[in-house]
Amino acid sequence: MLPEELLKLLACPKCKGDLEYREKEQKLVCHKCKLAYPVIDDIPVMLPDEAEPLEE
Repeated sequence: MLPEELLKLLACPKCKGDLEYREKEQKLVCHKCKLAYPVIDDIPVMLPDEAEPLEE
């Protein structure tokens, strides 16, 4: 679980947009870029090269 204070500070590194935290999937999702950034051991991996295309 990521702290609420951290979630408020995080932004998509590609477009600087808002992110949605999906705790069950352990991902931070940018709907604008359609990318999902993994959260590994409660640490967000905010590298565009590590992001997965969003499946909706």
